[in-house]
Amino acid sequence: MQDKITQLFSKLWESYVAITPSAYKIHKLLEEYETQATQQASALVNDHIALRTFNADKVSLDKLAKHFLDLGYTEQGQYEFKQKKLTAKHFEHPDTTQPKVFISELLIEEMPQDVQGIIHNMLDKVADDAWQKDDFLYSGRHWQVSLEDYETLVAHSEYAAWMSVWGYCANHFTVSLNHMQSIQELSDANSKLKQAGFVLNTAGGEIKGGPEVLLAQSSTMADKIKVAFSDGEKLVPSCFYEFAQRYPMGNGKLYQGFVAASADKIFESTNSK
Repeated sequence: MQDKITQLFSKLWESYVAITPSAYKIHKLLEEYETQATQQASALVNDHIALRTFNADKVSLDKLAKHFLDLGYTEQGQYEFKQKKLTAKHFEHPDTTQPKVFISELLIEEMPQDVQGIIHNMLDKVADDAWQKDDFLYSGRHWQVSLEDYETLVAHSEYAAWMSVWGYCANHFTVSLNHMQSIQELSDANSKLKQAGFVLNTAGGEIKGGPEVLLAQSSTMADKIKVAFSDGEKLVPSCFYEFAQRYPMGNGKLYQGFVAASADKIFESTNSK
């Protein structure tokens, strides 16, 4: 089972860095810090990944989650983002060395009619059994959209616009600060990233959360990638890299959940504006 988990996350990573070149650079940079600090080759630990989808039956959150449930993951938390019209769940594996998984879905029925029409046209192109394929979670988009439709989506939901371009792939990976030797605090990681020229998400502050909610998070802003639409090309946000620092609960164990208020701002790492 562990081999299957490793293989899945390896495939998700490959598709992610293919459209997020900054993540590869940051990963190498932080590994170099670790190697210098430990005097041996050191690998970063992935705290979690995030996936996005719509609440349509054939691509629902639960359909995506089944890929992880079949690998031994269990649901551990539910979240609601009313302003963004999203709901989410997170999943954990009994083997705590395995990354957590955060899956969100857009509530289509809460979107304006024109946006609903665009989304349903996209989803009509997805085969009913597509979600069952082993590669579905990194299969990308199954449809084509026009620049006009993309701009319509952006105006109402950056999330829907992002989905229209990228479809199914890891929206971000996350470096666990708790497993690093060279960097102990999230603020230090942010400083090193800015010094290296990377742009951070400042929505709600560079650091979202903190010890008081048992989780501190920061992230880069998504890379901009030129994408071919049905009627032209445009530079659009792809994916981003996140950094998480977890704090111990009363029982001494590290908090493993997520904080909705912080996640709400992390979503904005892929905003086009």
